[in-house]
Amino acid sequence: MLQLTFLGTSAGVPTKQRNVTALAIECLNPYLSKSNQQQSKKSRPWILIDCGEGTQHQLLHTHLSLHKLTAICITHVHGDHCYGLPGLLASAAMSGRKEALTLIAPKAISKLLDAVTLTTELHFPFAINFMAIEDLPSQPDNESQVIISLDNQQQLMIDIHRLSHRVPSYGFGITQTISRRMLNTDKLRAAGIPASQLWGMLQQGKDVITEDGKQLRSADYVDNEKLRTRVVIAGDNDTPRLLTSALQDADLLVHEATYTDEVLNKIQVENPDFDPMHSSAQRVGKFAQDIGLSNLILTHFSARYQRFDNLDSTTLNMGHIRLDAKSVYHGNLWLAEDFAQYRVDGAAEVVEGQADSRVQCLGSARDSK
Repeated sequence: MLQLTFLGTSAGVPTKQRNVTALAIECLNPYLSKSNQQQSKKSRPWILIDCGEGTQHQLLHTHLSLHKLTAICITHVHGDHCYGLPGLLASAAMSGRKEALTLIAPKAISKLLDAVTLTTELHFPFAINFMAIEDLPSQPDNESQVIISLDNQQQLMIDIHRLSHRVPSYGFGITQTISRRMLNTDKLRAAGIPASQLWGMLQQGKDVITEDGKQLRSADYVDNEKLRTRVVIAGDNDTPRLLTSALQDADLLVHEATYTDEVLNKIQVENPDFDPMHSSAQRVGKFAQDIGLSNLILTHFSARYQRFDNLDSTTLNMGHIRLDAKSVYHGNLWLAEDFAQYRVDGAAEVVEGQADSRVQCLGSARDSK
């Protein structure tokens, strides 16, 4: 189960209502009891996708702890996606973080951090495991993968996909797999094996021998369950179809929709020597519809679009973005706002969230394998 918190949803520059790009993804374990889930809210591992200027200020309005930040993924080197990174890392250092942190980013981000640490005498008391995307080994379909083990139950796989933008830009597929061993107590009782310490050993995957010499194989009495959740987060990109293979079996796509199609075409006509190489809401919506994607969240909106939603207004606003996408896409559509939260776990319902936001639970045709 993954919970997304948008920390910034504006493109290029911040507005009064939207900060520049950043997205937190918490890794939740639904197998925990409800009381344990509430108690561990501040101890959930999470990853950060992009870190625009001011991201650490946005984090102050959430329960997210820099001590539980497991990995940071940077989609590309444009400032609205990375200028907040040095400050966030410096604050993590000042807060006493000691655990190593994984940083997956274009190679140039390493040069940025080197320059900042040198000129400002910044010291990190924790190791930064920097993985340059360009140097990661590629799979046959030209994607790269990084595996992160969160605990003995949870594992994250981060796969990386090349996109199309003015600078090298990437999309990240985030797959969470949670494994659980369920002891088949009915089968044990039917076999005449009473509850004892042996039950716990079997559930841990150990074969045991009873007092009367009978051998019990763990595989015969333990059912292995796996819960798999997958989301794909795109960086800036003018060609959504580049994510076709990444979205096979995915629950959700988060993609930039900087403009409406009308505005994007107007920009390209008025200045043919400059292509912003961004997507329109309609372009993303058509792609999502063509591949049968169930859930789509749009973000990274141009500052020219006001936050309100009113198609009758002559002022560009989110209503125009929504209409642009809905004209071609008929699945579940959300337009992200700062601090909006979405929980991806296969449940089709909306539950109460924190502060003024709501945690929206996204439906899925598949929630476990």
